[in-house]
Amino acid sequence: MKLLKLFERTEFTLVKGDPDIEISSLIHDSRKAGPGSLFVCIAGAKSDGHDFIPDVIAKGASAILVQEDRLEHGFEHAEGAEEELAVPEETVILAVPDTRRALAFLAAAWFDYPAEKLPVIGITGTKGKTTTTYMVKSVLDAAGIPTGLIGTIEVITGKRTVKANNTTPESYLVQEYLREMLDAGMKACVMEVSSQALKYDRTAGILFEAGVFTNLSEDHIGPNEHTDFEDYKHAKSLLFTQSKCSIVNIDDPYAKEMIAASKGPVTTYGIDSEKADIKADDIRPFREAGKLGVAFTVGGDLHFPIKLYLPGHFSVYNALSAIAICRHFGASDEVIAKALPEAKVKGRVELIHVSDEFTLMIDYAHNAMALESLLKALRVYRPHRLVAVFGCGGNRDRNRRFEMGEVSGKLADLTVITSDNPRFEEPLAIMRDIETGISRTDGQFVMIPDRKEAIRFAIRNGEPGDIIILAGKGHEDYQEICGVKHPMDERVLIREILEEENAVR
Repeated sequence: MKLLKLFERTEFTLVKGDPDIEISSLIHDSRKAGPGSLFVCIAGAKSDGHDFIPDVIAKGASAILVQEDRLEHGFEHAEGAEEELAVPEETVILAVPDTRRALAFLAAAWFDYPAEKLPVIGITGTKGKTTTTYMVKSVLDAAGIPTGLIGTIEVITGKRTVKANNTTPESYLVQEYLREMLDAGMKACVMEVSSQALKYDRTAGILFEAGVFTNLSEDHIGPNEHTDFEDYKHAKSLLFTQSKCSIVNIDDPYAKEMIAASKGPVTTYGIDSEKADIKADDIRPFREAGKLGVAFTVGGDLHFPIKLYLPGHFSVYNALSAIAICRHFGASDEVIAKALPEAKVKGRVELIHVSDEFTLMIDYAHNAMALESLLKALRVYRPHRLVAVFGCGGNRDRNRRFEMGEVSGKLADLTVITSDNPRFEEPLAIMRDIETGISRTDGQFVMIPDRKEAIRFAIRNGEPGDIIILAGKGHEDYQEICGVKHPMDERVLIREILEEENAVR
C-alpha cells in the first residue's frame, strides 16, 4: 500500500523523505521491523517506542511515525549517545500529535475499513460485559446473523478462536480481527470495550452500530489505569460519542451521563424504572436438580417470557441488554427466548453438574464488590449452606484480601480459603490476610493451600441444598507461581476429583 494512501484520513507533518513510497507492513513492535515497514512509535506505560528508533533504522524500516512532542528525543540523540542519530536519506519520517490515536486510523486503512462494512456492537461497563457479549452472539447466530466476538476470554472471528490477553486488544489487532470476520462471512461483531481501550484510542475511528452501557462502579483506579472515578466514568462515556445509537441501563446511577454523551437515539432497559423501554417483570428465581436460574417476563415495549440458567438480578440486566441489542438487529421474540438460555460463558456463574443434591459453580469474582454481589444473589435461593472457595492474587493490593475475607465471612456459611495466583508471594501469607478479614466476622472457615484439595473438600462435604461457588479463577486455565504460569483449569480439577472419588468407592 502507498504510504500516502495509508494516511488518507490522518493528518501528519512530513519531517523528511519522500512519502510516495510503498509500505508492506504496519507495525508498532520494533522486533518486526524490516524493509517496507512503517514503524509507529507508541509511548506506553512500560516502554517507549521512540527508544527503539535506532533499532528499526538498523533493520531497514522504510518509514517511522513519531509523536510531535517526542521528535527531539527520538532523533536528535540515540539513547545514551552524544552524537545526533544518523538517519538514512531514504527513510521517511512523519509526525503526528498522538501516535496511539493515529495507529487506530492507520490500522483501519490498512485493513480497508472493515467496521464500515461490518456492524459492530460495543459493550462497556464495570460488570456484565462478558456475559452480555456471549448472550448477544448466541441470539444473533440463532437468528441467522453469524456474529464474531472480541472479549476478555477469547476472540472468535469465524476463521479462528484466539485466547485474549486484554479485554479490548490494541487497535491494530481490533482491525485485523474485524477484517477476518468479514472475510469469514460474519454479519456482525460484538465487542467488549474497556475503559482503557477508550482512554487510549484502541477503538478510535470505529462508528459503532450500537454502544451499550451495563453499569458503573469504582474499579480500575490506580497507577497505569485511571487517576480517579471521574476519569474512569469519562472514559466509559466516550463509547457513546462514536455510536449510531445507545442502549443504556436506566437503573444505574450514572445512566444520565451516558445518555448525555450519546449522539444518536437511546433505548433504555431496567428492572426498577417504569420509564425503561425494555424491562423485566415478575422476576422468579428457581432451582432444579443441581441447577439454578431466574425466570421473568420481558415488559415495556415487548412482552414474552424468558428462562435463564443463571442466577441473580445481574443476569436479568445482562439479558435485558442483550434483548435490546438483538431486537435492534431484528431478532424475533421466539428466537431470543430460545437462544438466550443456551448462551454459555466460561467462568461466569458457570454451572458444573457434580450432584443432583447440591449446586456447584465457577465464577471470576476476584474482588470484594464482585464477590458480595454474587453471594447476595445466591442467598436469594435459600441454600442449606452457601460455601465459598477462593484465594487472592499475590503482588496486588492487600486490602482486597481483607475485604474479600470480610465479605465472605458475612455472607457465606463456610469459606474455604485456598490459593489463587500467588505470583511472587507466599501462598500462606496471602491466605492469612484473607483470614484476618474473616476474623472480623463470625463466619466459619477452613484453610487448604492446595486448590485442588480445597475443591475436593467442598465437593466431598457437599450437603443436600448447598450452593458451592469456586470464585476468583473463572475462565483462567493456569496458576501463576514465581513468574511461571502452570496449567490449572478448575473444570479439569473437578473432573479429576470426581474420577478419583469414584475410583475409591
